[in-house]
Amino acid sequence: MQINLTGHHVDVTDSLRDYVNGKFEKLERHFDHINNVHVVLTIEKLNQIAESTVHLSGAEVHARAENSDMYASIDALIDKLDRQILKYKGKISHH
Repeated sequence: MQINLTGHHVDVTDSLRDYVNGKFEKLERHFDHINNVHVVLTIEKLNQIAESTVHLSGAEVHARAENSDMYASIDALIDKLDRQILKYKGKISHH
């Protein structure tokens, strides 16, 4: 799984990078057909935004989460992606 991590108005520190990588490893345990992931971390005034596009084999999943804390945004993003990926996984396993 290839993870591209980009920051807009935010320094992507090693700890942020490690945190994101760790969270996506959890996602990969649920669904191993994740090809690559693009994550963008943005700070807009008081909002810390984490958004991501996950390329699965045969589909693409996008989610966005906002919080005043970047780590909480990443957590919420992973939760949203996890739900979408599990839903997709349920769809393809019925075929």
